[in-house]
Amino acid sequence: MSDDVLLMEEKDGVLWLTLNRPQVMNSFNFELLRALKAQIDGIRFRPEIRVVIITGAGEKAFCAGADLKERATLPPLQVKEFIFTIRDLFSSIENLNKPVIAAVNGVALGGGTELALACDIRIASATASMGLTETRLAIIPGAGGTQRLPRLIGRGKAKELIFTGRRVPAEEALAIGLVNQVCAPDQLRKTCDAMAAEICETGPIAIEQAKYAINHGLETDLHTGLAIESNAYWVTIPTQDRLEGLAAFREKRKPVYKGE
Repeated sequence: MSDDVLLMEEKDGVLWLTLNRPQVMNSFNFELLRALKAQIDGIRFRPEIRVVIITGAGEKAFCAGADLKERATLPPLQVKEFIFTIRDLFSSIENLNKPVIAAVNGVALGGGTELALACDIRIASATASMGLTETRLAIIPGAGGTQRLPRLIGRGKAKELIFTGRRVPAEEALAIGLVNQVCAPDQLRKTCDAMAAEICETGPIAIEQAKYAINHGLETDLHTGLAIESNAYWVTIPTQDRLEGLAAFREKRKPVYKGE
């Protein structure tokens, strides 16, 4: 496996992961899927990494989904393996114990939009477009799109976009809640870094527990969700970080959290 299909840049607790197949619009082949999965699995056990940002190389594409040229060469059994691999990867991203930001720098179609949906926060360039276009190829979203999109933007709008396979420009994506922010293309990295820096000021254990409570609580009724939140809160009580936060507030200074 070559190392250059996925680029990594780490600074100040933030890890940028760049899908690096610009010649094919950063589409996913087996090699890229496995490289990204290996990084995500490793990040879980790296406390010095506070935020992950995923983007695509170049200015045209975030990710155009599956590499259809590779797909055309695969027998049906390997197509099933591909779908299992990409679905497993996106679940790992969604369940990572750290915030993940999608920096949508261009076209995000099919699996590209599904990748963004698996992230916690989506920030898009004004030139970006997104869409679950699989029905136009006589298939359906297979990496979580039919489940994550309606949970994010509502059942009716999700059905509209999936049934039509329509591409959504950045401003419409913002209006329907598909992305959190839209910015000028040359400001995308700065905007994502600013968001990540804000997150890095917070308590690491608190962020991990908040993400857990949100993700798992949304899948239950309110009573069960409140119990999940309560248990997640209890995890933060005996931490040194909580005491540091109180001390910093009292002393009118910035807290120094260590994830302990």
